[in-house]
Amino acid sequence: MRTPFAIAACLCASLFVACAPAPDEKSDTPAPTPQPTGDLHTDSFVMDSHVHVMSRQLLEGTDFGDRYDDGHVDLPRTIEGGVDAMFFSVYTPEPYYLNRHEVKNTLRVIELARQQIEKNNDRMDLAITASDIERINAQGKVAAFLDLEGPFDLDGDLLTLGGFYRLGLRSFQLTAHNYTSNIVDSCCDVSKWGGLNERGRAVVKEANRLGMVINIAHASEETIMQTVELSQDPVIYTHGGFRHFVDIPRCISDEAAKAVAAKGGVISIQWGSTFNNPAYFEWQHKGIPIVHDVSKGLRKYADMTIEQIDAEQRAGLPFVFKGTMPDEYWMGADQLAKVIDYGVQLVGDDHIGLGSDFDGGPPLPREIKDISDYPEMTKALQRLGYSDERIRKILGLNLLRVIRKVTEDK
Repeated sequence: MRTPFAIAACLCASLFVACAPAPDEKSDTPAPTPQPTGDLHTDSFVMDSHVHVMSRQLLEGTDFGDRYDDGHVDLPRTIEGGVDAMFFSVYTPEPYYLNRHEVKNTLRVIELARQQIEKNNDRMDLAITASDIERINAQGKVAAFLDLEGPFDLDGDLLTLGGFYRLGLRSFQLTAHNYTSNIVDSCCDVSKWGGLNERGRAVVKEANRLGMVINIAHASEETIMQTVELSQDPVIYTHGGFRHFVDIPRCISDEAAKAVAAKGGVISIQWGSTFNNPAYFEWQHKGIPIVHDVSKGLRKYADMTIEQIDAEQRAGLPFVFKGTMPDEYWMGADQLAKVIDYGVQLVGDDHIGLGSDFDGGPPLPREIKDISDYPEMTKALQRLGYSDERIRKILGLNLLRVIRKVTEDK
């Protein structure tokens, strides 16, 4: 059941909760070269740009290397799903912001992520460049590319950003999740800055200087457009839908998607019905107002310690959709593939990727129970008539190209 705050936070599918294919375009991204097996998914480089990790490890003291009997993600199921690399989306949600625990929580989550990667180093490793990803895959391991969801610092302190860079962070969400920070407007909160303020612009420039991928998911329209214009590097919209299907600020507009693509970036499609299934959205949210003032939902946390906030967050684990849904509102993988195809028609197949949001709360397609079912998306794209080359781009090569451009091509 979604909390009132989750609805107020612009219906984010997280704890806080068809056209004929166009001709294939050429990509200059070199593909990793696994031994062919005859299976397209197995033979492809697969990278997901938004997988929630470390929340339950932090709050429950568990091991990512173990198999869980609930939730969407663990290392054994990741390997079974043929996922070669993922944005390790370490998450600091809004309750930690009010008493300014955001930096502390981000530090402990990143440190825990590194500890977990080291503990399971026989099956995974930390990547900070595209070449690292290829090297790790060649060793038969999963590559973890750290991405922050939530603020590294609500004030946008540049030395704090640089400190996280030294800890291995190579991608970060520019906004403070659904919350308008002291530097940048979110999609789903009051607008204070009309996009980026002066410090927000300085953060974009510093990320370019350091070689960090800028993640514009959860950003307002103005924030996206200004960031794309200002950034010297391509940016990534790591997880979301298109407003063409579900017209809410959390989804990306056609204009913004075209701008991201024109700069060489990638729009990754989230896998939930909330952003991609108009029938589900109308059924689930009819009559519920979309409130654009996240701060109102945070007042109850004003007197909480970080330990109390941890306890409340722990009670919501695992962060998955827990409701019930009539059969007519279930979205299949084929419908999600049509959303992907819409993006391909809009911006070209060099600029679309996958950002599932596993363990972030989305109501998944009926064929997909967790990350081990990742091949179902490859099958859906094949049923759509896509060529192997096009599918390989969407499965991961587009993301790899941007990471290479940002982290290596300086």
